[in-house]
Amino acid sequence: MNDGTAPEGTGWFEGIEPDDVEGASAAVADGESEEPRDWPALAVESGYADSEAAYYDRLREATLRAATEAVRERERADDRQLVHAVRAMDDAERTANELAERLAEWAGTLYDDAGVGVDGAREVADREPQTPVEERVVSYARRVADLADERDDLRAFVEARAPAVAPNLAEMAGPVLAARLVALAGGLERLAKMPSGTVQVLGAEDALFAHLEGRASSPKHGVIYVHDYVRGTHPDHRGSAARAFAGKLAIAARIDHYSGEYKPEVHEELRERMETIRAREVGE
Repeated sequence: MNDGTAPEGTGWFEGIEPDDVEGASAAVADGESEEPRDWPALAVESGYADSEAAYYDRLREATLRAATEAVRERERADDRQLVHAVRAMDDAERTANELAERLAEWAGTLYDDAGVGVDGAREVADREPQTPVEERVVSYARRVADLADERDDLRAFVEARAPAVAPNLAEMAGPVLAARLVALAGGLERLAKMPSGTVQVLGAEDALFAHLEGRASSPKHGVIYVHDYVRGTHPDHRGSAARAFAGKLAIAARIDHYSGEYKPEVHEELRERMETIRAREVGE
């Protein structure tokens, strides 16, 4: 007698009740079979489904549930949280600066000594408004200051979190640049699978596309330019520095993704390589 569950040999839903979508979803995510069989026919024969169409309806529902849970689990991963944090930090900084520009224009019509930028916004935020217009300007300035404070808090979070998520990458690039590289790649796993040449130009996609269309020369570096290993190297040797740096960053990302162990020898190799490149400047 059938107890309502899919009997042995009925595919994905073996041992699962017909209305147990969660159990079917787990079976889709984790199940396997040694050989292919006619699972829809077996499901109908066993009484698990009334028809092959009903079987496929349940399979679709279970598959969608499994995919949704996989996405949720992936988004909760530490590297994804780091990506969200650094993107939020950049958004907060960009928005604070844009709002500060608007505030400077407005506050300048009321206060002769009104400053500019976020620092100017903080000064206006400390004022005591005397009129309804000033009340609005000061309130606006306080929002700008709050947003700038949130940016600072997010940066502190990124600086504390990046070494735990990607210890070698954070040590080599610095926590914020490491987080930006992970974000630009779309995650630590994707960064770990990128060739060093791609890592080298992350963040320079517009320049790269212009080069591919014949409108510009090939970019030598992307966001890694902000690091002293690249920016602090003589322009004549900056391409070599960017290639060496990107090569070690790619290795660091792979180590972080596949083992998570800190490897001091990788960092020493990079330091020696950069010393060699920069020594050329002295000899010229």
